[in-house]
Amino acid sequence: MPGTKCSSVWGFGFLAVTIINLASLLGLTLIPVTKKPYFPKVLTYFIGLAVGTLFSNAALQLIPEAFGFDPSADGYVFKAVGIFGGFYALYVTEKILRIILKPEHEHGHGHSHFQPSESVQQNGVISSVDFTSSDKASITSDVSVEQGSCRWLRGRRLASVKTVAWMISLSDALHNFIDGLAIGASFTVSVLSGFSTSIAIVCEEFPHELGDFIILLNAGLSIPQAVFFNLLSAMSCYVGLVLGILLGSAFAPSIIFAFAGGMFLYISLADMLPEMNMIASEQAHNTRAEIFFFVIQNAGILTGFAMILLITLFGGNINLG
Repeated sequence: MPGTKCSSVWGFGFLAVTIINLASLLGLTLIPVTKKPYFPKVLTYFIGLAVGTLFSNAALQLIPEAFGFDPSADGYVFKAVGIFGGFYALYVTEKILRIILKPEHEHGHGHSHFQPSESVQQNGVISSVDFTSSDKASITSDVSVEQGSCRWLRGRRLASVKTVAWMISLSDALHNFIDGLAIGASFTVSVLSGFSTSIAIVCEEFPHELGDFIILLNAGLSIPQAVFFNLLSAMSCYVGLVLGILLGSAFAPSIIFAFAGGMFLYISLADMLPEMNMIASEQAHNTRAEIFFFVIQNAGILTGFAMILLITLFGGNINLG
């Protein structure tokens, strides 16, 4: 890799990861507005944006790169658009049928872990948070939290942090490491490819980190402790970035793109999409509200798709170094 290109890859790579990691602090700033009536609508849009960017980045860039396709040749972009079209057509059809038929079991069941049921106490700990059933099962088996002296970050020793906090932090660290790996490998292909992958990841990090932040607070951590754990897990993204750049510079990083593409598809379809639908089912109590949330979901998904598609089609005409 030439010296100038090498410098730009490292510089843009660290800049992108730093911006992404700032998303881990968004939970702190957004806690006061999580009880506002408009918050589910805003969150729905951002989750839809995450679904659109992650799915499109996997279909339009990561997986084609893994197979060695050139965006300017082979006509693969429009074939990949067909993949998105198949997903989107089925998604829209299913949603319209559900709005028309109104399955009774969809309303009043389950809770999104983004929605705290009580406000944050003055000491900085959430008293009660609604969770999905899997979250409740995890927390039920956790160890007790010591309420003692101010010996570590406002009150609780490291050894007394609930098991769920460690589970969330370790899974986040692995997730962020793979994100960094994908970003690093993408930047070795081109700066635009790196930014495209970074855009998909930052759109996913906003709702993901907010949900994790609320879970950490409910596990018994104070706000400073929750911020510390989020930032600690975010640091693994830098480790992944370094490894991704080094591996991508040494050989064609096809396996990294294939792995990251599969991960992005899973997160978008098996994680973010059900969460988005759950929020809508909880908040939409009549047909008009269902249609409104459906419009917001579509706006987010199509915005994310359009962003990645434009970068894929015209990114080669832009020179960032």
